[in-house]
Amino acid sequence: MRFRNFVSQILAGVFIAGLLTTGALAQSKQVPQVKMPEPGVPQIMTMEGRYVRAAYNNEGYVILGYQVANLSVGEPWILLEVGMTVLGNTPDFKLTRDALSLSTPDGKTVPLPSNGDFQKANLAALQQRANVTRDSINYFPSQASRACRVGFFAELAQRAMAWDEVEMSSQRACLGRLYFPVAGGITYGQHFLNVKFQNGVIRVPFRILTKEEDKLLDKNYKDIKKQVEEAFAPKKK
Repeated sequence: MRFRNFVSQILAGVFIAGLLTTGALAQSKQVPQVKMPEPGVPQIMTMEGRYVRAAYNNEGYVILGYQVANLSVGEPWILLEVGMTVLGNTPDFKLTRDALSLSTPDGKTVPLPSNGDFQKANLAALQQRANVTRDSINYFPSQASRACRVGFFAELAQRAMAWDEVEMSSQRACLGRLYFPVAGGITYGQHFLNVKFQNGVIRVPFRILTKEEDKLLDKNYKDIKKQVEEAFAPKKK
């Protein structure tokens, strides 16, 4: 039942996102329209928060936070906070490094780099920014209750080691950070995080916002939050 409510929240998020792109923009025609994109694969998308996006299909679930990325336009590396699990009776499997990629607004697909390339980039400043500027992405189906690390990257000073795979199961809520090099620097526009599960691909959309788009989202965020709270308030008996 709790997972059914979770699915209902995802569907409501799609409706709420529609309100963002219609009613709100009708009041401010000069502001660029922020649209929910078509992923090109069967899935459901939602807007969980200002800089949080989630997508899932009948096999897996992925959620990401990208506030730091939105503050890093022009920089050569993009950092994403990410959470993943598999759903229902999906068999356990190993998610490997080559199952992850980033689609950029210019149509390019960037593979997840090696841990060695990450360490050579010396991203201490970017990581520090992420430590102080981030959104919670710890929103999983209730079945995923065991903590799990997405450990594709590890700093030289960390005791933890980098892994080339993550053990995925419906009981594991896997969290971590992903890093991608972006030729020419991060640009405004529509991006996708692509995650290949055993039987399909989930594409999580996130948009690097211009200042005008950011103002629009900020202006409407409280209204969206209120609508979500009202939509899922306990029903009176």
